Amino acid sequence: MAMEWLLQVPILLFSIIFHEYAHGYAAYRHGDDTAYLMGRLTFNPIPHIDPFGTIVMPALCALSGLPMFGWARPVPVNPLRLDRPRADMSWVAFSGPLSNLFLAVLSALLYKAAVLAVPLTGTGLAAALLTGLRFAVIINLALAFFNLIPIYPLDGGQVLLGRLPDGALRVYEKHVPYGIYIIFALILTGVLKHVIIVPVYYALTLLAFLGLPVV
Repeated sequence: MAMEWLLQVPILLFSIIFHEYAHGYAAYRHGDDTAYLMGRLTFNPIPHIDPFGTIVMPALCALSGLPMFGWARPVPVNPLRLDRPRADMSWVAFSGPLSNLFLAVLSALLYKAAVLAVPLTGTGLAAALLTGLRFAVIINLALAFFNLIPIYPLDGGQVLLGRLPDGALRVYEKHVPYGIYIIFALILTGVLKHVIIVPVYYALTLLAFLGLPVV
């Protein structure tokens, strides 16, 4: 179990930092250099550390035996500096989950390559490598689908705020002040777990269908 934590923690840390970097880079490409000027367009973990999300939450997961989960300090984005504030903000939001889906597919490809590397099989190093890559696939899928939940302030909510037509947008915006409480309610009731597990299961099934099984 301790070995699993040692593998999962750095994978989670890199994944959430990559997620925030993607937000900052997307904003930079669409005209907002706020993250760049504040030194957040970097893979150095220190500027991205959120005391609770990056340290306390993963520790609680490890101690309680829950799946490894956490988040980094959000990258600052100034929508008013974007070329097209509303539309571009939705792309900035979507870039985070998309980066995690990219890491999940890349990890699945590396897992397949490692399995095909016959000389590695049967060694402790090979087992650790395969386990780490398997964790990378599952952790990044979970991060992607969690952040795509269409509740503000999650990325899925930000995407909808930038894409819904005016009539639907006015209705959708009514939940914004209560979004964080809705998320906490989903966590406390255990509903959130099922909201994430179902798409992760189907994503793993799709990867297996494409010849990239990791479980």
